[in-house]
Order: sequence, then structure tokens, then C-alpha cells
Amino acid sequence: MKRLIIMLMSITFIFNLMAQTKIVQTAGRDALGEFAPEFARLNDDILFGEVWSRNDLLSLRDRSMVTITSLISQGITDSSLTYHLQEAKKNGITRIEVAEIITHVAFYAGWPKAWAAFRLAKDVWNDDIKGDDAKAAFQRQMIFPIGEPNTAYEKYFIGNSYLAQISDSQIPFANVTFEPGCRNNWHIHKAENGGGQMLVGVAGRGWYQEEGKPAVEILPGTVIHIPANVKHWHGAAKDSWFAHLAFAVPGEESENVWLEPVTDEQYLSIE
Repeated sequence: MKRLIIMLMSITFIFNLMAQTKIVQTAGRDALGEFAPEFARLNDDILFGEVWSRNDLLSLRDRSMVTITSLISQGITDSSLTYHLQEAKKNGITRIEVAEIITHVAFYAGWPKAWAAFRLAKDVWNDDIKGDDAKAAFQRQMIFPIGEPNTAYEKYFIGNSYLAQISDSQIPFANVTFEPGCRNNWHIHKAENGGGQMLVGVAGRGWYQEEGKPAVEILPGTVIHIPANVKHWHGAAKDSWFAHLAFAVPGEESENVWLEPVTDEQYLSIE
């Protein structure tokens, strides 16, 4: 029992350490250590070393949000705002989110202050068109939702894909979204009679290929008719997000048979 109590206390201590990350700051001493040593100490040891380090009570991400909002509201758009925008990015605030934060602040703090803040924010997030930001940007290109991660079929895909069921009745179909470089395995829509699949390009650029034939580029509006019992694959181009609608053609004794992955060699040879 004593050993169990000690183990639980140790685990609790470890989780407390993980929850509270100590912030180490030297900017005050670097800039004002000789001229204003007490101010430098308060800045480095109290503001950052204690207040910012209480991230078990308020996350670093939320503290960044509060800080940049406060600075913009006061019209402070010098190097201190640049620093806190950089920290906000490190703490997980995306380009889409910071744009929305500054837009919201504009209605309460003033339009000119927002313009000044945007000039700094654009530089900080200039090269951040990836991950969630890229996904959000791609969503704005199409009327259909990206949907949720395609976890049910992820073992048949290389890369990340998303699935949004658009219709479950009459003619069921879904919007399938592929991140750049994502493609599904070779597969066959088997059927005794009828069957197959139809794809309609929605946004971005992708590929469709039947075994033994050249790949066909899919752009918005491209319609691909896939006969039953034909081995094929489809997915995004290596440098583009891609989405298509997928329609299952009714057939008798229909089933989808998943086969081997499309190798990098096969995939890159079509670009």
C-alpha cells in the first residue's frame, strides 16, 4: 500500500510538471539589465517567470490571445506586438484564427489599429499556408463540406483524406477530400450486373487511373465514369488539395475490393 501511494504521488507530481511549463525570459535583462535592472527583473522573473508560467491555470495559447488583443486595443503595434504575434503562432494560434481575432478586435478598438496589426501579422504568418490553414482555405473553394477524417477507410489510403456524406437517399453520394499527395489503393467495384462508380471533380486537382492506361487529370467539373470490374485508383496531385463527389452506381452482387497501394514510383511517374 505504501509503495502504491508513493507511485501515485510521483505520477501526480509528473503530471503537474507537464501541466505547468516554466517560461524562461531574458529580454528584460538583455535590453535594460544595466539601465533598469529592477524593471528587467520584474519583466523576466515575474511577468514571464511567474505569470506566464501559470499555464496550468490558463494555457499559453489563451494568454497569447489575451495579450495580442490588449496590445492592439491600446494601439501598440511596435516590436512588442511582433514578438507576441510570433509567440502566439508558436503557441498554436493559426493564421485563420489571428485574422479573425484582429477582425473582431477592430469593432471594439478601432479600424486603424486593426490595419496596423494586420501588417505585422501578415509577416509572421506569411509562410503558414499549411495544415489547418490550408484545409480552411481549400474549404472556401467549394460549396460541399470537407467532412470528417476518413478513419473508416484510412487503411486503404496513403495520406490523409476526409469524407462528407451528402445524400443517403435516392442516389447516395459523398464528397471525398484528399490532402496533397493522398491517394487511395488500387481497387475494383465488382458487380454481376450494372455497378461501378462515377466521380465528379469539385475543387483542386487530382488523378484517376485505370490499370494499363494513362492517368487522367481531374479538375472541377470533370466527370469520370468507372465501369464495374475495372482495377483503378484516384487521388490528389502531389501539390494540390483535391475533392470529388463519389456516386455508387447500383448493381447486382456489388462489392468493393481493395487491393495493393499505389507506390510512390507509380504515383510520381504521372506528374
